[in-house]
Amino acid sequence: MQAGIPSMARRLLGVVVVVWIAVLAPRGEAEQPAEGYRPGKLLQSMLDGPLAGTDEIVFAARVSGHDHWYVNFGYYCNAPERLGYANGGRLCRFNLRTGELKVLIDDPEGGVRDPQLHYDGRKILFSYRPGTTNAFHLFEVNIDGTGLKQLTDGPDDDIEPTYLPDGDILFCSSRCQRVVNCWISRVATLYRCDGSGRHIRLVSSNNDHDNTPWVLPDGRILYMRWEYVDRSQVHFHHLWTINPDGTGQMVYYGNEFGGVAMLDAKPIPNSESIVASFSPGHGLPEHMGHVTVVDPRGGPDVLTTTRRVNDRLFRDPYAVSDDCFLVADAAGIHVMDGKGNVEPIYALPPGSAPLECHEPRPLGARPRERAMASQVDLARDTGELILANIYDGRAMAGVAPGEIKKLLVLEQLPKPVNFSGGQDPLSIGGTFTLARILGTVPVEEDGSAYLEVPALRSIFMVALDENDRSIKRMQSFVTVQPGERTGCVGCHEQRSHTPRARPGLKALQREPSRIEPIADVPDVLDFARDVQPIFNEHCTQCHNPEQFDGQVDLTGDHTPVFTVAYWTITKRGLVADGRNKPYSQQQQRSIGSAASRLLTLADGSHYGAKPTDVQRRTLRLWIESGAPYPGTYAALGSGMYPVEFPIAVMQRRCGECHEAGPIKNPHEHYVQFKGHFGPKGEGVPPYLSSAPWQNPLVPQSRCNLDRPEMSILVRAPLAAKAGGLGLCTGSPFADTADKDYQELLGAIRSASDQLKKNKRFDMPGFRPNEHYVREMRRFGFLAPDLPDDAPVDVYATDQAYWKSFWYRPQ
Repeated sequence: MQAGIPSMARRLLGVVVVVWIAVLAPRGEAEQPAEGYRPGKLLQSMLDGPLAGTDEIVFAARVSGHDHWYVNFGYYCNAPERLGYANGGRLCRFNLRTGELKVLIDDPEGGVRDPQLHYDGRKILFSYRPGTTNAFHLFEVNIDGTGLKQLTDGPDDDIEPTYLPDGDILFCSSRCQRVVNCWISRVATLYRCDGSGRHIRLVSSNNDHDNTPWVLPDGRILYMRWEYVDRSQVHFHHLWTINPDGTGQMVYYGNEFGGVAMLDAKPIPNSESIVASFSPGHGLPEHMGHVTVVDPRGGPDVLTTTRRVNDRLFRDPYAVSDDCFLVADAAGIHVMDGKGNVEPIYALPPGSAPLECHEPRPLGARPRERAMASQVDLARDTGELILANIYDGRAMAGVAPGEIKKLLVLEQLPKPVNFSGGQDPLSIGGTFTLARILGTVPVEEDGSAYLEVPALRSIFMVALDENDRSIKRMQSFVTVQPGERTGCVGCHEQRSHTPRARPGLKALQREPSRIEPIADVPDVLDFARDVQPIFNEHCTQCHNPEQFDGQVDLTGDHTPVFTVAYWTITKRGLVADGRNKPYSQQQQRSIGSAASRLLTLADGSHYGAKPTDVQRRTLRLWIESGAPYPGTYAALGSGMYPVEFPIAVMQRRCGECHEAGPIKNPHEHYVQFKGHFGPKGEGVPPYLSSAPWQNPLVPQSRCNLDRPEMSILVRAPLAAKAGGLGLCTGSPFADTADKDYQELLGAIRSASDQLKKNKRFDMPGFRPNEHYVREMRRFGFLAPDLPDDAPVDVYATDQAYWKSFWYRPQ
């Protein structure tokens, strides 16, 4: 950390910034009106009204991103040379009355973003990446362009800062050292520092992005929080509030409704409402969306309390009043009134492309919001949660009082790397992340619970019955700050309901419960290491490729991405999870262990198969923690070798039954394929090209890479007298000498050879890919000089990475 500017950046700024200030904005000289400039009719009406005390605005000009709405900083973890930003940035002042432009900073090789005026209107806080550097950091500059001062430093990005009324700064930062759960770019979460950029502290433990924080008049922070625990990754990026010290995280608006990303939210002066960009779907690049006014007084789940101001797409709305908004788009900066009338007020001069205008703000003093006293005790490493009545909530009909006995406490674990937009190979359409099992706490007879939880960890819970089966699952997370005491009314209670008075809660008549760890079960479960041995002992005597009882194979043989058993469990629906669905209010007992048929089959009723108590506990907790395939993120992007099918052979010999269309042979419907699917993904639709093995129309799941000749794909059409299963009508392959049989088997063997050579996480000799190794070196969990052939204990490395985020009192 340093207060000044690095020497290279200082030299750059001495050349660029000072020259621009001397030429374009000399101090002491009167501003000259731009030739021919005159405010338009709408702007003039605002200058005579809501903008009467404002002459100028401040804005940033930079190259807009073209990836997801959150990719405008950092690098891609699978290609670190590929950046989320492009070169070119300016910090500008524009006079609304005269049309004069002053360029405070112009850096053709750098980047400028996120300006905010100080309360006194004399300096600007912004995020800046000086040319020849790679990371954005927080800077301040006087409004005349003098006194440029760097506040933060380091290899990570600091963006979207906002002044706090007590003099500190809240901002988003990739110091959290994690990657988007369903993409390849870096994450930024909320951090706090003092006014000089020192004493930086993590505020949010979110696995995914926090964005665009801004202070509300009452002192709370309004921001966008994107998160998902076993639910859709593209539907839940809505508005939340948090106190400036990180306490009191609470949904503000929209968390029950998917299909929009709510970004750049700010209060409307002299109003209870806020304005935001409602970016359609999963959100558009650079937060482009519909300017929308939200009145929160109707509650967080009432759609009728929103009003779209204009049907065009804009970004960075700033409310001067409820009838005056500053907005931006690729064409420039505009004013918009409360009826949606729009008028352009500034466009970059010709030749400025690819720069575009962003983040217009009025230049001038502004009211200081209410300062909130901190409730954080940094000497403690825990906080406390109070649950008043777990039976008071949504989707709890049919759950009798006293039925819930415990809460299972889990922690969502961040990713150091990721390589696709899907779940592979963590799950097949299920969880995107791993979860740590922390343990259980009791629920009292009156439905209350009082527990101590580790601070600054993303905690979620599952309500358990007397048999430790799930009744209701939390599909979000909660974080407590050190020393914070917070709570909720019930289990997903209606946020608009007045809490019922419940004096004398039984849980509060004692000290908070310490989380009781669960013995004999790893805290992060791994299917191959922890679950497959149970199947080997109790199931595979009958459910193997040779005997194939019930046409079920539960062996641990590898398929191109998963294992035979893991595919079987998923495709037969033996485990019930969130399935990446666009809603999170699941009915009681509809997901988790209570709804998973696998546990019923393991209770002794299925041909006497009855695992031990520890084994059943392992199965149950594996389900509750998301039923992942690997127990390490080192598995991501490694060990996956799809078979390059001889499509012509399959069309000719199998197409009559298995071509896409009506299923003619129901037991083999997972072996359907479309004729246009070619080798190496040729002709595969773009949304499947990165992971064709996930498509149920492609028969990857029927390929056994450990024993290719045991693959159902070749055994089902092979005649029984030739050693096959003879399941296909007419037994297309009479014997193994059939040329087409051999070509199909050869394709599977080719993928098998790749797997044997390069390994998977559950195979001896596995080494994670270069990107995992690079990032873990960068984060300090692998030695910088680690030889390329040195073994890596991926489980220990992951644990060290996760534990580095644990809060430890200084």
